[in-house]
Amino acid sequence: MKKRDEHRNQAISNLRKFLILGLLVYSLNACRVEEEDWNLVFILVDDLGWNQVGYHGNQFYETPNIDKIAAGGIYFSDAYAAANVCSPTRASLMTGYNPARLHITDYIPGSPYPYQKLTTPQQLTTGLPLEYETLAEMFQDEGYINGHFGKWHLNKDKKYEGGRPGDPESQGFHKDEILTTVKPKADTDPYSDPHHSQEITARSLDFIKRHKDEKFFCYVAYHAVHRPLIEEPDLVAKYEAKEGADLDVNNPIMGAMIERMDTGIGQILTLLEDLEIDDKTIIVFYSDNGGLEFLQDQAPLRGGKATIWEGGIRVPLAINWPGVVAENQDSRALVTSDDFFPTFAEIFGRSSEGYDGVSLLPLLTGEGDFDRETLYFHYPHYHHLGYRPASAVRMGDYKLIEWYEQSLLKENGEVSLFNLRKDIGESNDLSAEMPEKVKEMRSTLHAWRKAIDAQEMSVNPNYDPERASLRFPEE
Repeated sequence: MKKRDEHRNQAISNLRKFLILGLLVYSLNACRVEEEDWNLVFILVDDLGWNQVGYHGNQFYETPNIDKIAAGGIYFSDAYAAANVCSPTRASLMTGYNPARLHITDYIPGSPYPYQKLTTPQQLTTGLPLEYETLAEMFQDEGYINGHFGKWHLNKDKKYEGGRPGDPESQGFHKDEILTTVKPKADTDPYSDPHHSQEITARSLDFIKRHKDEKFFCYVAYHAVHRPLIEEPDLVAKYEAKEGADLDVNNPIMGAMIERMDTGIGQILTLLEDLEIDDKTIIVFYSDNGGLEFLQDQAPLRGGKATIWEGGIRVPLAINWPGVVAENQDSRALVTSDDFFPTFAEIFGRSSEGYDGVSLLPLLTGEGDFDRETLYFHYPHYHHLGYRPASAVRMGDYKLIEWYEQSLLKENGEVSLFNLRKDIGESNDLSAEMPEKVKEMRSTLHAWRKAIDAQEMSVNPNYDPERASLRFPEE
């Protein structure tokens, strides 16, 4: 009995020590989150697939610096872009609101396809409305210097004019700290830095050097690996010679483009260390949507960019936050681009409520609950690569897709249902086997679209099968 009591007392003592240590760690994290003036380097890449980073198991593409970001913090196996194309995701990232609420659900300006079976909603083709507070404006209000370098794609065109509404300067970025770039033409000289990766990196490095003693938000928006695929031939040759270069899941030109970008990311990480500000800088690495399937197979995911399959919307995301986020964490939480704005709002001590996204702070600090079970996607558009309009809901392990043509025209195959935990490649449609699950998830999806005022498609009275492939009205 005496021995048992000794063990019980020792266990109680150990538990007390554990609780005290836990409270101490929580207090230190909470104090550091609230008191530190954190810099932010947000690296957004273009069309990078979930399977194109080393930390997701890829052995062909070389991403040591991207992998360093993941190893130094948390990476998300089930991270999503809010949309399957670029502009909607970028709008979501900047505002914390879902593209369906913003009525920006296609790339800007989009394609109406006036003779297709269904009518396409008239989205806000002029760009992200100025009345929405952006991530940059929030940082600006907190006394930060903000720099934008690379792709914007949230205005009516891809040009940049100082002072023009809709361009980065009107959305919170400082006018002398802006570089907007566009993708190259197909015949661009491969030795001329066609995707501006080196230029974007150089401007980002210069910005960080000049503002190292201030609070800054550096938005690094690379064009890689968007088509057209162009890189220096000698670097491409390196990947053409690698084992597996002939596989559909690998693309040597993409390998060269990714290495060029990853090298630039490494230069940014090194500079932060050299300036001794790496310990006060949050780094986010993210992609705006999945990769194009015909350029590189997205396996083990199905489909690719512009589709509602996992290959179009599941993307790499890693966050490195020194001293706050524990290293080398693989999270299976459901997160999306809607979540960035409320996360930083909470870091600044602002309310994170009222947005479509939710704060990721409980996941990042390891304190508090993060119990999201549902994510939604809405793409009421035709794509020029032939992909069809659809919406989807993920609830826990399950994902339901509603195909708008079949749904509105009352044709077979209105929905597809998958268990992503067992079937990440979406090869086994369970809709016929699980009618109650279909009913539950479809009802939830419809209720969400109504609540968020999503623009809906309708049967097109002007449908013309001979002209259905035309993207714009005939003049």
